[in-house]
Amino acid sequence: MNYPFVFVLAIILLGRLVPSVQQPAELPNPMPYEIQLTHDAKGHTLNNTQVFSPDDQWLVYDTRNHDTELGQTCCIRIVNVQTGEDRLLYQTQNQTPFGPGVGAATFSPTRPQVLFLHGLRNADTLQPYAMTRRTGVTVRIDQPQKPHFLDARDITPPFTPGALRGGTHAHQWSGNGELISFTYNDAVMEHLATTNPAVADLRTVGVMVPALAVKVSEGNDKDEFSGEAFAVVVTQVTEAPQPGSDEIDRAFDETWIGQKGYQKPDGSFQRRALAFQGNVRNAANQSITEVFVVDLPDTLTASRAGQPLQGTPTTRPNPPVGVSQRRITFSQRGIEGPRHWLRSTPDGTLIGFLAKDSVGLIQLFGVSPNGGPTRQLTHQPFSIQTPFNFSPDGHFVAYTADNSIFITDLRNGEPHRLTPRTADEERPINGVIWSHQGDRLAYNRYISTAQGRHIQIFQLLLK
Repeated sequence: MNYPFVFVLAIILLGRLVPSVQQPAELPNPMPYEIQLTHDAKGHTLNNTQVFSPDDQWLVYDTRNHDTELGQTCCIRIVNVQTGEDRLLYQTQNQTPFGPGVGAATFSPTRPQVLFLHGLRNADTLQPYAMTRRTGVTVRIDQPQKPHFLDARDITPPFTPGALRGGTHAHQWSGNGELISFTYNDAVMEHLATTNPAVADLRTVGVMVPALAVKVSEGNDKDEFSGEAFAVVVTQVTEAPQPGSDEIDRAFDETWIGQKGYQKPDGSFQRRALAFQGNVRNAANQSITEVFVVDLPDTLTASRAGQPLQGTPTTRPNPPVGVSQRRITFSQRGIEGPRHWLRSTPDGTLIGFLAKDSVGLIQLFGVSPNGGPTRQLTHQPFSIQTPFNFSPDGHFVAYTADNSIFITDLRNGEPHRLTPRTADEERPINGVIWSHQGDRLAYNRYISTAQGRHIQIFQLLLK
């Protein structure tokens, strides 16, 4: 017998059985050019996506220095990526430790306009900033300090269609800038839960149409107000999901699918759709997180029979007629890893999410919006540490791992380390966000100086 041949054959077969782990490529030579864009002694927190202006000249940020300080944060600012010029865009009035608070700012993809969450203007020690007490606000960069309040608020029955009864958060623009998605918590259900243990305020996902204003009979010292957008809840949640079913008790951390939607199996295009994370109960009655898709009709203002958009004093708001919700992943363990928002490739063919691989490392996975098998997109010997974003051409994904900025080429799975590994206290944090042209990445690090330890903005020039 030819033993060397048998030995070689065994090695080949073993290689096919053991999953491959791709070692990252060496740092490019020359390395991409990293620039620290901000230096002053305050926070400079970037949102997890959509922080570049449409012309890629400005980055928007809020002045938090810790993730939990939204209610204490006064200001939204923009910084020029070329010159470092820093401008105040919006500052709250009568800011206190209890609110109003602003943050989580994004740029419209089509207009020089910034969107951010804003705590209610009557915030005080008795009514502080809270998940059910915030709204979406836009400001044009050529009109600072002129806020436009989007989602109307009406907490007094009878409620108003198109108005909400709670707080919106983590707003995201659709690819064409026509719609805005958000996560939502309902103040009416929150109050009802204090006397009815069968009821709960369950986080859900909604959409607003900025072109449709909603008028509310304003009262309660700025606790109720009109808005410049028509807002609706689009996902269905329930307090007691059946084990093994597709029912969910929480919908959150969504993304718009594709720049122009996605293609269905029959060849038709779904123009408006969101992917979101939903908490189901598995057959063992354990809560796990799976990926869901909600297809949206062209019109979001019509209600289903007996299910008013605005809800009732004892029921939460309802999705409009024509909204279709479905589960697209059926895993054993569900989504796992650092908090992150789902992301879609620009062509809408793939929805990305984080989960553990076969050896327990956090990797990026993808699934079609039509469902089907999931695909592991990264295979590295360490876990992903932050939210991720796909490049504008859909060829790469950016994230932090091993205390460095990485991009992985989705065409061949090859990872590239773009920055040297740092100590834990200076590793990149929050999202890693592409410019519209795909020529730079923006991200945060904590930097220590004599003035203290502050979140600063960095950018990485790729071209």
